[in-house]
Amino acid sequence: MTANPIEVTVKDGIATVFINRAERRNALSVAVANGLTDAWDMIDADPDIRVAVLTSADCGTFSAGLDLKEASQLMKEEGVDILSRMRDPFHEHMLGCSKPIIAAMTGSLMAGGMMLTLMSDLRVGIKGSKVGITEVHIGRGSPWCAPAIAMLPQPMLMELVLTGDLMPIEKLHAFGFINYIEDTPDAVRARAYKLAERIVTGAPLSVLAAKASVRAFMDVGVTEGLAAAKVAHKAAYASSDAIEGPRAFAEKRKPVWRGK
Repeated sequence: MTANPIEVTVKDGIATVFINRAERRNALSVAVANGLTDAWDMIDADPDIRVAVLTSADCGTFSAGLDLKEASQLMKEEGVDILSRMRDPFHEHMLGCSKPIIAAMTGSLMAGGMMLTLMSDLRVGIKGSKVGITEVHIGRGSPWCAPAIAMLPQPMLMELVLTGDLMPIEKLHAFGFINYIEDTPDAVRARAYKLAERIVTGAPLSVLAAKASVRAFMDVGVTEGLAAAKVAHKAAYASSDAIEGPRAFAEKRKPVWRGK
């Protein structure tokens, strides 16, 4: 088990937020989620940080999403849902961060991995990787995907959330959701840092205002949409299926859905 799953370093105005859980496909455990919340709060408050790059340990997966094994263990041993242990389970601190965030995605991403990508401002991916919102396969939900309606065509978003299937990253790149796709993890990070270096050269207040203004226009409908989506998912999170999904995953069997 990685002692410190979130590592933050700062150099020349660029913060690097590194998810270090290759052994668990960079899944979002309680420690990871809370570590990310701390990181975004620190970055937002530090005037010397101009931009952040979010990346993760190379293992073929940028982030596999919620740590389903830990979710199953917490329910079994303590009778609590994993989200109750996360201070910001839908990563709204990241969404509200005033500094630009670049996602350097060195592998495939699904569920919570896609959530982190949505909360970023610029995205660099790796060729041949897959992207998906897989919550329907684990009895959970994706209220956090509300902002995606301003980023992806409605039919594509519907396919992602309704089927839970993975799409080639090239398809999302073609629609402009991914800024760049590169051949290797090192090239992905190199591209992300080139973007970060360009941002750092801009006037600080202008950069902050640029992000704030774009987000303000996006938030017309998005903020209320996220609130409504969270309400709509209350039943799903409180259901027996929300327990069954992580349990079946941990037991390496097909889930038995009850729809309640």
